[in-house]
Amino acid sequence: MSAEPTTIAPHGGTLVQRLVQGEERQVALGQVSRLPSLTLDAHGVADLGLLATGAYSPLTGFLGRADYLRVLHEMRLTSGLPWSLPITLRITDGAALRDTVALKGPDGTVLGLLDVRDVFTHSKEEEAQLVYGTTDAKHPGVAQLYAQGDSLVAGDVRVLEHPAPLFPELALDPADTRRAFAERGWRTVVGFQTRNPVHRAHEYIQKAALETVDGLLLHPLLGPTKDDDVPADVRVRSYRVLLERYYPRDRVLLAGFPAAMRYAGPREALFHALVRKNYGCTHFIVGRDHAGVGNYYGSYDAQKIFDRFAPGELGVQPVCFEHTFFCRRCGGMASPKTCPHTPESHVTLSGTKVREMLRSGVLPPPEFSRPEVVQVLADGLGGARMTWSTLVSTLRRIGGLLRRFTAGVQPWDWDELPVRHWWDVYTK
Repeated sequence: MSAEPTTIAPHGGTLVQRLVQGEERQVALGQVSRLPSLTLDAHGVADLGLLATGAYSPLTGFLGRADYLRVLHEMRLTSGLPWSLPITLRITDGAALRDTVALKGPDGTVLGLLDVRDVFTHSKEEEAQLVYGTTDAKHPGVAQLYAQGDSLVAGDVRVLEHPAPLFPELALDPADTRRAFAERGWRTVVGFQTRNPVHRAHEYIQKAALETVDGLLLHPLLGPTKDDDVPADVRVRSYRVLLERYYPRDRVLLAGFPAAMRYAGPREALFHALVRKNYGCTHFIVGRDHAGVGNYYGSYDAQKIFDRFAPGELGVQPVCFEHTFFCRRCGGMASPKTCPHTPESHVTLSGTKVREMLRSGVLPPPEFSRPEVVQVLADGLGGARMTWSTLVSTLRRIGGLLRRFTAGVQPWDWDELPVRHWWDVYTK
């Protein structure tokens, strides 16, 4: 089949390319030793790489004052194009910066050049409130913002060295995914963003969406995340085992999304959709509390934000799902739209609870996640399968759960307790 472009244009109409190659690259490298330099942190390196490949189209560099302010207050660029997150470079003091500066990675490697167009300052507290909906320094995105410098440096970038990907085999740039979609004959593609392992609820909504389009781009975020998130290498192994056994291979493409996680809730959900449009997706799945953290956002705020734009203005179609779960009485996956039973019949767990269980060696039940996925996660997080006696010891440390757990049961019966008995108690 001949490769034809997908039906969706990049955001702004053109896929930006800021990676400098050939003779132009050699000339630029020759300038580096004579230029002042800025060292990027891991978040800045991630942004630079995504600017290079056009994932952030139509952006050609870090935002200037006018674009920055309009993004903060209106979620638009000065051109009027929707854009929800400020892509900026903050440094301690930019007063002396002029013309061109070299951009280096944390290890000192020269990654690119920044043609300085503007240096300005703006209240971090206002940015935090408008982007994250809070000024609370306990919010991971706000904490990251507060840790940065006060000066914002704007200008176009020229990338000389593409940041090395964590997983080269998954490093597909927007041009690569668009080519892959065309080669497979996919004209409609739904994107799925995740920083977590894919559990039953995710699988359910992915396959429901896949019923209506040609293909699925499973696009896990592989850039910097919170310390307590599941490590990227463990997650990638879990994605692979799931896709190999439970998904049609000709309908799914797994690729890495090398962005930093901002935990900006609704605004980041919109941002994720626009960026996946650049990768060639015509549709984008938005679930419950997309890109959320803690209790900072409402369960469906990330879906409601799309209603603030006129139909067709974004160019990518959100596919919204309610909270999904395994219902014991229904005998399968369901949502409040399809299940009439009370929450007592539902198997639901937060990502935090799952991580706590796995690290202590307790394996979640198959109703929550495929056993193969659970085993990969347990192995990766260092937990061994917990025996009943160890479980009881853990519950004793936790506290009052032990009394409910052992009510009417003799110690010698602990190994005979049905799985559902201890599971019901542990998760209450």
